[in-house]
Amino acid sequence: MSAHAEPSPSAVRASQDVRSVVGRLRRRIRAAGDTGDISLTQASVLARLTDTEGLTVSDLAAIEGMRHQSMASTVAALDGLGLVERHRDPGDGRRMLIALTAEGRRRAEEGRAARGEWLADQLQRKCTEEERQSVIAAMAVLERLIHD
Repeated sequence: MSAHAEPSPSAVRASQDVRSVVGRLRRRIRAAGDTGDISLTQASVLARLTDTEGLTVSDLAAIEGMRHQSMASTVAALDGLGLVERHRDPGDGRRMLIALTAEGRRRAEEGRAARGEWLADQLQRKCTEEERQSVIAAMAVLERLIHD
């Protein structure tokens, strides 16, 4: 399909369906993480920090699509709970990196496990084996969309 051709009705319908379902599924999965005393935004920040040695407040704000000031408040709250700590960037001492504490890592990993368990349970209880195989195949198709 050329870049200027109108999308087919099926492409438009698939686009609408994927966006709608993925959005609702994402909210349900996030809620399954039972964040307890922290907000969903704070839980998202903890999850972002699990795979890194540290990010700046600006980095986190850009990733989460938030204003710097809002992210600074979010990080301050997590710091107050002992879930994150700040340290100087070894490559640039002017920058402060935000990293998980041991407790922050534990909370993030517990949330990730709870979300994964919830989704696996829903797929087991509500889908047949054939439907689960269809989901796996559909994910391969959607994965192709995110690669140029």
